[in-house]
Amino acid sequence: MGIIIKPIVTEKLTAQGEKLNRYGFIVNADANKLQIKDAVEKMYNVVVADVNTVNYHGKRKSRYTKSGQVRGRANHYKKAYITLAGDDKIDFYANI
Repeated sequence: MGIIIKPIVTEKLTAQGEKLNRYGFIVNADANKLQIKDAVEKMYNVVVADVNTVNYHGKRKSRYTKSGQVRGRANHYKKAYITLAGDDKIDFYANI
């Protein structure tokens, strides 16, 4: 499996992409900042200035069904916030 799993396309990150040149990705939990930087630079042909990462712990969830209460949890995942250098841009919708 690759380093970058999928980009995060939300209203907040879209605004940050336009103003601050910052983009978000869901990445492999074992990846470090240097690996994430190299993967983004190779995939999108841009220059990465900064990488910030956040580890999310999966929330516990429960629901009530006919057979009783079902308990579980959401998956753990890691986010990476990438700041690009200069006038570089990433267009997620270019190859749709």
